[in-house]
Amino acid sequence: MFNSRNLLLGKRKYVLGLLLLSLICLICAAFSSENSDDFAFARREVLLRRIGHEILLQSGDSISRVLPVKKIAENEYLIRFESDFTFQPDSLMNTTSRFLDEAPFAGNYIVNVLNCSDSSVAYGYAISKNKKDNIVACSGRKQPKACYTISIKFKPTGLNIVKNGYLLGSLSFLGFLGFILLRPSKAKKSLSKNGHSDMITIGSGLFDTINKKLIVNERSIDLTGTEARLLLIFALSPNEIIEKNRIQKEIWEDVGVIVGRSLDMFISKLRKKLEFDPNIKIVVVRGKGYKLEISTL
Repeated sequence: MFNSRNLLLGKRKYVLGLLLLSLICLICAAFSSENSDDFAFARREVLLRRIGHEILLQSGDSISRVLPVKKIAENEYLIRFESDFTFQPDSLMNTTSRFLDEAPFAGNYIVNVLNCSDSSVAYGYAISKNKKDNIVACSGRKQPKACYTISIKFKPTGLNIVKNGYLLGSLSFLGFLGFILLRPSKAKKSLSKNGHSDMITIGSGLFDTINKKLIVNERSIDLTGTEARLLLIFALSPNEIIEKNRIQKEIWEDVGVIVGRSLDMFISKLRKKLEFDPNIKIVVVRGKGYKLEISTL
């Protein structure tokens, strides 16, 4: 006996499992990509410390330390110093350009020198691969000796943008697909109208839900719309008790109140059309409802 509900449930479980597996693969791929970038990030931090070292030397300080570089955001780093220092803007620009302009990850970047006390910007500039887009100001004024930190922010590379866009796009697609395939479906109030055959085996016959027919030995038994909806409810739950209230709600919910005698009349008509197979019968379960009993030989 073909059971449409079990098939639908199995399909949803399969799709859910496939979606979860795909999500796990995407997450693993993202972490794998991040791990592969660890070496490049480490090289970037070493290069930034080298810049800090050069800045201290230009300030006449060859003793104090450059503190560990701190990553404060994606593609943004903070160079910190143990002692106060002074700097010449032109020399600072030349130093950063010497180390960063040829680096594969640093074609475009922004440098801000920050006051330690309040993180206000003491000096800053922006460098682009296209030199005419550079933004530089006050390059000839020597800055007083004070406590500074230097923030360097890099423009994300095209590879990272594509990778992140691909990951987010894939997750969005999986979420949309899961919503479409796994959203709960309402109980059908009418037969399928999707144009393809939906045949359910009932005993020695076939129930054609599309054309509202019982097919027995190539002979067709026509069903009314109400009889077809009623039989579909029974056919999807053979040998199970169907409550009378459920039947009335699913069939007549949108057309007003139906009295119990009317349901009994449709049950009686449907019984006659199922007489082609003595192993099929609709029985009354007193105080509960009805049941389509299908005996197997």
